[in-house]
Amino acid sequence: MATMTAPAKTRLAMPHSDYVPRKYTGPSREEIIAMRKQFTNPAIFTYYKEPLLIVEGHMQWLFDETGRRYLDFLAGIVTVGAGHCHPKITARIKEQADTLQHATTIYLHPNIALLAKKIASKMPKGLDVTYFVNSGTEANDLAISMARLKTGHSDVIAVRNGYHGNSPAAQGLTSLSTWKFPLGSGSSVHHALNPDPYRSPFKGTPEEIATMSANDIRDLIRYSTPGKVAAFIMEPIQGAGGVTHGAKNYLKEAYAITREHGGLCIADEVQTGFGRTGENYWGFQNFDVTPDFVTMAKSLGNGAPIAAVTTRMDIAQALTQRIHFNTFGGNPMSTAAALGVMDVIDEENLMANCKAMGTRMRAGLDKLKASHKLIGDVRGMGLMIGVELVSDRATKAPAKAETGDIVEACREFGLLIGKGGLDGNVLRVKPPLCITADDVDFALDVFDQAFTGVGRKG
Repeated sequence: MATMTAPAKTRLAMPHSDYVPRKYTGPSREEIIAMRKQFTNPAIFTYYKEPLLIVEGHMQWLFDETGRRYLDFLAGIVTVGAGHCHPKITARIKEQADTLQHATTIYLHPNIALLAKKIASKMPKGLDVTYFVNSGTEANDLAISMARLKTGHSDVIAVRNGYHGNSPAAQGLTSLSTWKFPLGSGSSVHHALNPDPYRSPFKGTPEEIATMSANDIRDLIRYSTPGKVAAFIMEPIQGAGGVTHGAKNYLKEAYAITREHGGLCIADEVQTGFGRTGENYWGFQNFDVTPDFVTMAKSLGNGAPIAAVTTRMDIAQALTQRIHFNTFGGNPMSTAAALGVMDVIDEENLMANCKAMGTRMRAGLDKLKASHKLIGDVRGMGLMIGVELVSDRATKAPAKAETGDIVEACREFGLLIGKGGLDGNVLRVKPPLCITADDVDFALDVFDQAFTGVGRKG
């Protein structure tokens, strides 16, 4: 297997930026590595063979301790949708920090009500009641609890390759062995076949594969449950699982089967929400369905810890039969950030930019696929793009090691990307929505150089 050789010597010219980072005066990279090794849990990992120290960010850019600039095409793991340290969002946070940093929901505060109302304005009619928590994991846990309380059923259908969090309960929903500990979690959860046409066990058109995959839900209910279910949960486009999704008919059929058997439908929008797919505010809208719950996190706070579950009032009432409370859910600081985020998305037309830049990125990646045998599949919507790497297009054998080489090579050129999928062979291209055409063209040039350097050009 060839690896990238001396990429820094052929470094490409990055797009211009007037931003000048501050001089870093904190602990050295070596000191930080030593402290992490001694004082943090070893499960906390870093990317790259030589860990990258990031000390500052501005919009689509990140800076290390030396002042070197990197183009962030992972967006803090699909979190910084509006851009790092966006001045309008930062101003909202600073104003709130100077006024009131914490107040729980036992008191009234304007932010939580204003944010709930604003989220409702982006939803289909009837989805207008929101409960705020702190992470996507918490949001999915709560949605499942509410579905079970509302329906009186316990069984849940999730989809293979999906990721829904890492709490003991959410791990049961997640269907990636690399993310699951042997804790016996996830009782009464069943995993249906993934409708992804690239790796489906079924043959046929994407639409036919979607129908056959949806029918697997019916079989699961018939053979593995009492005949009734509480919920079906799926990411409209899977994130950590490798940016996969089925044909447009899949979610319609999956939702119909679920509701036929007494269940409610949950759209996990932790990664796809807030304009990430370009065409629509929510990922589910690309598939012409209306869920009973929408869970969200990540881009809602642009880095501030906040998540939420939006549903209908008749479902939300089920949670009132006991006391339910979240100390930090809907706190003034995080809700101030979220209000700023939603204003920026609208005021700066980030969805339109996402659609345009996503179209440009996809076209460029499709062109690279024709030149580089390592690329097996390019997929996604807007600026949620996956590039699956294979060592052989006929067998679709995952190119695990080469994917790592590409990620390392891109970093050397100044481009930060991610990787995912069960085999870790899918490049995750998910930048802030504020990127420019010059940024896209630079990223494509970097990919071309990186694929060439890894020695897989066809």
